[in-house]
Amino acid sequence: MTTALTGHTGHLVDQAERWTAHNYHPLPVVLASGEGAWVTDVDGRRYLDCLAGYSALNFGHRHPALIAAAHEQLDRITLTSRAFLHDQFGPFCQELAELCGKDLVLPMNTGAEAVETAIKVARKWGYKVKGVPDGQATIVVAADNFHGRTTTIISFSTDPDARADFGPYTPGFRIVPYGDLAALADAVDDTTVAVLIEPIQGEAGVLVPPGDYLPGVRQLCTSRNVLFIADEVQSGLGRTGETFASTPVVPDMYVLGKALGGGIVPVSAIAASHDILGVLRPGEHGSTFGGNPLACAVARAVIALLNTGEPQANARTVGTHLHDRLNALVGHGLTAVRGRGLWAGIDIDPALMTGRQACEALMAHGVLAKDTHGSTLRFAPPLLVSKQEVDVAVNALTVVLKG
Repeated sequence: MTTALTGHTGHLVDQAERWTAHNYHPLPVVLASGEGAWVTDVDGRRYLDCLAGYSALNFGHRHPALIAAAHEQLDRITLTSRAFLHDQFGPFCQELAELCGKDLVLPMNTGAEAVETAIKVARKWGYKVKGVPDGQATIVVAADNFHGRTTTIISFSTDPDARADFGPYTPGFRIVPYGDLAALADAVDDTTVAVLIEPIQGEAGVLVPPGDYLPGVRQLCTSRNVLFIADEVQSGLGRTGETFASTPVVPDMYVLGKALGGGIVPVSAIAASHDILGVLRPGEHGSTFGGNPLACAVARAVIALLNTGEPQANARTVGTHLHDRLNALVGHGLTAVRGRGLWAGIDIDPALMTGRQACEALMAHGVLAKDTHGSTLRFAPPLLVSKQEVDVAVNALTVVLKG
């Protein structure tokens, strides 16, 4: 497919269209550099990044502390495999466990890998600890979830784009409406080993559940001897103004990824107690690159940033400013705004434009964002963004809505 774009951008967009499988529909922008909340394309145009790599860039592009940690480790050793230990591994595992308030962590690479790991651990815990008959373990999940795109994970997706034409599907999952405690309780029985949910559903449009939902999930899981697994891959590590979006509720297992790698390398992990992660034995699960020295070094620098509390505090303060400004546009082109901290789902009046059209118009005004589900936009800038930079984004959106 050819494009009407000119300059170096046009050539590179055409090249990508010609040589890659079309599993994404990117905006026609070709980025070449980035710093903080800003990126620059190959033709020198500058944009405010309001996607932040779906939260993988919570600390912005090329954060000095993260880049320094990566450079230092690159000069030493980058991979050993888990056949051997390395000097970053133990410290990383301890620091992440302490951040989560858990006993043990199991490092992987991508968020989908971490979710798959959580599923395997929950099933084994169900057989070895809870006493579920072999092969009968069930996990309850929420409709409109997004936990990744592996064959097992899409088996319990309700998104036809993610699921259709990829069967046969993996059994063992029960889907209930998100935010519905009664439906969740009805779905749990003696075969249930876990409830797997996102504390806030990101891909669905930054859906925030009712205030009693997460406490109710916690109470139900405790009373029925079921693991509460919180997928905090996108919502966690400061995005909502807290280290974890599930706070103050404490799940049995955290599933982490994206921001844990600082936008430099893929890093993911699950964190849980000895009683849960202790069911694994050597050879039962692993990853060649999981917990590699480079990943651990970068993730340790990420944890150090979170331990200061500064990213979370800025997400709360600037996030309040973001939501105040966006809510002022409800009734003036927007029909609803949802979210928490520096995370917003923005519903545009579908009579005005689609979400994709809004993203294209925002790009023309120097702001990059991502649409989902028709006329919904997501704003998720880096956590260190300023109020003035948020104003750049909302001012651009205001112009787009009026235009």
